[in-house]
Amino acid sequence: MTTKNNQGLALANTNNKQRVTLFVNPSILKHAKAQAVVEEITLTALAEKALINYLPRETIIKKAFIRTPPDP
Repeated sequence: MTTKNNQGLALANTNNKQRVTLFVNPSILKHAKAQAVVEEITLTALAEKALINYLPRETIIKKAFIRTPPDP
C-alpha cells in the first residue's frame, strides 16, 4: 500500500526502499516507536515522514570552481 504525505511524496511502499542502519538514542527510539503506534503507522513510515518534513524540498550541490595559477 502506498500513501502520500502532504507534499505528494510516497510513503510506506517497500518496493522502492533501501535498508539503512542508524544508531539512535534509546529514549528517542522508544518515543518514536510509541508515536508510530499512536499514529497507527510503521516506524519506517514515521522516520520517513520526519525526514520529509525536515529536509528541504530540493537540495542543489554545486561544484566549486577552483582557479589554478598559470604555469611560469
